[in-house]
This record gives sequence, structure tokens and C-alpha cells, in this order.
Amino acid sequence: MKYYGYFRSSAAYRLRIAFGLKGLSPDFIAIHLTRDGGQQKTEAYRAVNPQALLPSLVTDEGDVLTQSPAILEWLDETHPEPPLLPADPVGRARVRAFANVICCDIHPLQNLRVLQYLRKEYGQDQGGVEAWCRTWLGEGLAACEALVARGGEHRFCFGETPGLADIFLVPQLFSADRFGVDLGAMPRLRAVRAECEALPAFAAAHPSRQPDTEA
Repeated sequence: MKYYGYFRSSAAYRLRIAFGLKGLSPDFIAIHLTRDGGQQKTEAYRAVNPQALLPSLVTDEGDVLTQSPAILEWLDETHPEPPLLPADPVGRARVRAFANVICCDIHPLQNLRVLQYLRKEYGQDQGGVEAWCRTWLGEGLAACEALVARGGEHRFCFGETPGLADIFLVPQLFSADRFGVDLGAMPRLRAVRAECEALPAFAAAHPSRQPDTEA
């Protein structure tokens, strides 16, 4: 397998965690999101992913997969141990709903192209951009806190082993820290993150430990 990513991309971060949990080591191809005007915009990378977004995965058979939720579900179907989703339908729906709060409602509003548009078209400075991010990340993560609390006391988001919800949560909290989101009122999310980051798969996936990392 070949995996196209960037150390600070939260969507790519999700895949790295899943690779670690499932004991996979795909070949890594770095795509820098700001260097050279954004390497994801090149003709060569658009031939891989016409959307010019990260991550992308090329399977051993040569199939190209895009969008981290789809890639994660493919990984779970083709490498089922350990499972990323609960066995029961209601449990799977709850985990997918939590993941979708992050990937559909929170993450798009912090995407690099959105922040660049705010600067270019609306004249926002760095302070304005960060205030935008704090607003939407804070609101979405407050909902995530409530969803985890509703599920009862568990070591991880929805159970005693890490799964899809935790894979989405940890990278999003990394982004929240970058933009100065106050997590003080989210004790369950912070506790889950601490449990996750003590595991080798999560620790090795951290942006600071990637071959393309920058200070």
C-alpha cells in the first residue's frame, strides 16, 4: 500500500492511528500542503486525487481510495482485527454519528482551503482566522463531550478498547490545541485522549513523530 499524507493533516493523522492499531506499514509519500503553493494542487497529485485533498491510499492491487472515513472502513473490512466498530447495529450507528460530527461538521470549517479563503476574500488576519476556528471547534467538541457522556463510563469513547470514534477524536483535539480551544469543560474527551495517547499506535501517529514533521 501507498499512503499520501502530511504530518499536520488531521485526516491523515486518523489513518496513521488505524495503520498502527492494525499493524500495517504502508509506504509513505509526503505531500506538503503549503510548500510550492501547495503540492496537493499539482497535476501529478490531482491524477491520484482529483479533489486535491489528503489523505489518499493506493492499495496493493492499485485501487486508489480517498476520503478518510471511506479508507478507514475499507481498512476495517479488509483487515478486521482489531475491529474499529462495535458488533451491534446501534453501537455502530452511535460511533459513526460521533465520527461524523468531527469529519462533517467540525473538520471542514478548519480546512486549510477554507482558512485561506477567509484571509483572501474576507481580509481576516491570523487572529480572525483563529477566532473562527475556536468558535466552530469549541461548539462541535462540546457536542462530542455530551455524546461520550451519554454513552456511560468507558475507558475510551464508547468502550474499553479504542475504535473509530477515538481515531477521529484524538487528531481533532490536536487541532483544537493548535487553535487555542478551551477544553476545560470537556473532561471526558480529555480523559479519553490521555488513554489513547498512552497506546503505541496513537503515540507513533502523532504529528511530531512523522518523517515530514516541522517545528
